[in-house]
Amino acid sequence: MGSVFTISFFGQKLTFLVGPEILSHFYQGPDSEISHGNMLDFMIPMFGKEVGYGVDFTTRYEQIRFYIDALTRPSKLRLHVGPMIQEVEGYFAKWGQDGIIDLKHEFSMLLMLISSRCLLGKEVRNKMFDEIHTLFHELDSNGMSLSSVLFPYAPTPVNRRRDRAHSKLSEIFTEVVRSRRCSNQVEEDVLQNLIDAKYKDGRSTTEGEVTGMIMLLIFGGKHTSTAATTWTGARLLSSARSLTAVAEEQKQIVRKYGDHIDYNVLLEMETLRCSIKEALRMHPPAAVDFRKVHKNFTVETKEGHKYEIPRGHTVASPILFNSNLPHIYKDPDVYDPSRFSRERQEDKIGGKFTYAAFSCGRHTCAGEAYTYMQIKVIWSHLLRNFELKLICPFPETDWGKLMPEPKGKVMDYWARVNKPLHIVNKVVQYRILH
Repeated sequence: MGSVFTISFFGQKLTFLVGPEILSHFYQGPDSEISHGNMLDFMIPMFGKEVGYGVDFTTRYEQIRFYIDALTRPSKLRLHVGPMIQEVEGYFAKWGQDGIIDLKHEFSMLLMLISSRCLLGKEVRNKMFDEIHTLFHELDSNGMSLSSVLFPYAPTPVNRRRDRAHSKLSEIFTEVVRSRRCSNQVEEDVLQNLIDAKYKDGRSTTEGEVTGMIMLLIFGGKHTSTAATTWTGARLLSSARSLTAVAEEQKQIVRKYGDHIDYNVLLEMETLRCSIKEALRMHPPAAVDFRKVHKNFTVETKEGHKYEIPRGHTVASPILFNSNLPHIYKDPDVYDPSRFSRERQEDKIGGKFTYAAFSCGRHTCAGEAYTYMQIKVIWSHLLRNFELKLICPFPETDWGKLMPEPKGKVMDYWARVNKPLHIVNKVVQYRILH
């Protein structure tokens, strides 16, 4: 139907913008002209009225600045690498010599441990992890259910469970914030950055704002990181060529630095970075992104055709479709991390809105660099210490979730590198048969 077309969807005019050439205003336009509107208002009961879509544009973007300061500055990322590595090494040290696990479940648990340590701090990680993990599961599973998304304020059982989880999490985090402020305790974690943050008018963040922002950050990162880490593993373990390439890169890293991994060493893992990026191209955290048009604007296609998008329309950027355009990505159905190498850079062909797994422009995800870093830490450790084999069919996508993820379990056989691979193969065959 071309690059720009409109359909009627339950009485709403929904206009699709296909291709990076026409997405400038979608990603760069001011909120007064194009915004999410009230499409994400269902998140307000989950995280509170003082953060995210419960506040005005100006306050929201200042809060995003707090995230950026805490997550994207190299000086801050350096501080997170050490705790990430400790959590990863401690988690996998509990594995034995070999076994069968569900990658999605393992990564979900591990990433929550990392979040507890790097985002919330040692007091939460050491004393309250189990409770926090349970409450976030309650908040997530109930707050993201279809009935809660469509009717966020209805007096339904799922909404009541969501509200109880939110209330308990708020109590826990409020107590932590008060304790730090009263004792002048200072930690090197994201929670501390949010406590110390100040708005442009000099006002400090409130307890409600800090607790809401940290809940929102953990929620967003947990889904994105778990799915991205799992998809990266599924793709690598299904591609002998790609798996060999990342394994060889890790061998080079070991020869050069030994077992010492830090921020600078992680930056050198270019093949692993491209592997993660390619997995996210094929499995973006959101298949489509929406905006509400508040003021007419015009787009021009690569063929030179111009269209005016009227006020009141909902516009959609089909991220998954745009990530598979054959005039930009060669053989888009093939997992090929080298397409993002410095020699090819296919993500630059259509301009700065070509690759949108973490959104673009004014709406780029503040946690992108942090997400790449923790996935690198996890897969670098696995590749250096384990032989891995996917023992289930390549997972389908669960389109029933608001944020698509691998469907069902992603079963993997693992063995420490000191176990001969021919034994691994025999054990895998035996366990599949039995």
